[in-house]
Amino acid sequence: MYPSLETKLERFLELEQQLMDPEVLSNPSVMVEIQREYGGLKKVADAVLQHRSLVENIEAAKEMLEAEDDEESREYAQSELDDLQDQLTTLEEELEEIVVAGDSITRGGLIMEIRAGAGGDEAALFAGNLFDMYSRYAEIQGWKIELMDVSRSDIGGYKEIVFSVTGEGAFHQLQFESGGHRVQRVPETETQGRIHTSAATVAVMPEVSAVELDIRDEDLQIDTMRAGGPGGQKVNKTESAVRITHIPTGVVVKCQDEKSQHKNKASAMRVLRSRILEEKERKANEERAEERRTLIGSGDRSSRIRTYNYPDGRVTDHRIGLTIYKLDQILQGNLDEMVNAMLEFDRQEKLKRKVL
Repeated sequence: MYPSLETKLERFLELEQQLMDPEVLSNPSVMVEIQREYGGLKKVADAVLQHRSLVENIEAAKEMLEAEDDEESREYAQSELDDLQDQLTTLEEELEEIVVAGDSITRGGLIMEIRAGAGGDEAALFAGNLFDMYSRYAEIQGWKIELMDVSRSDIGGYKEIVFSVTGEGAFHQLQFESGGHRVQRVPETETQGRIHTSAATVAVMPEVSAVELDIRDEDLQIDTMRAGGPGGQKVNKTESAVRITHIPTGVVVKCQDEKSQHKNKASAMRVLRSRILEEKERKANEERAEERRTLIGSGDRSSRIRTYNYPDGRVTDHRIGLTIYKLDQILQGNLDEMVNAMLEFDRQEKLKRKVL
């Protein structure tokens, strides 16, 4: 059995005990966080426990076969043993897939940030196109999207948009979307039909629970202010916007999309936890750069990963050299072909390096 799976099972059993703790049961927010992690680990834990049970049953079937003298009984026992061994082979293949997938398979939710890059208004419109694309993909998958912070552009699209995606397999499927996305097209404002290049950056971060990452109150600087942006409505007349600075790391998060300061603070804390984990993982990746599992797993926001070319109707992922001539379908959220190709590439890379 793989040590990483045994570790996950131990954590699952630990969470199972915590869910029976009266102190946890009396604290709904803590209980929700534990249930979320527990749910993510359940698939792995069930598979490991099933493996243990099958191994025990196989040993028992072997002993029974050796003890039988009657030919008919021996044939029946051998048949039972063969069936159990077939089940074990299938299960061990599944366990290998789980190990290769890594921690991503046990995480459900994520926080995604899309920021307009070079290209001015056209970049903001492209950021809006990306948000629509991911929103449609989430809808197809049955996931839930929740806006956390939005900075809109005057002509449409977004200067920046931060949102969460919640649902089984969400982080696993979208983990490789981080990086620079480039668009090549003729802007609506272009009178001479020239193709312009604009860009947006995407960051995908696993949503981190308060149980996983404990942040001390004394390490936070919390400021409130009036929300900015278009509208001039009630949201701008009260100090509902919240900016939180994590002093040890210097990570700063601002949320202003909600009219409630309490809701903005809660959203900011969710983003803050994810950004702190992202920063820790970035540093860890730098330290072990030569041993990095896969080129597509770095999640570097500055690296250009994909180009969306409107004149040719194509999308190219530069990390794996994949070009798909289905731009219109991809923008409508039909990302399975692209996403699955990335996951398979990552899987093959890990198998080459025997990352088990």
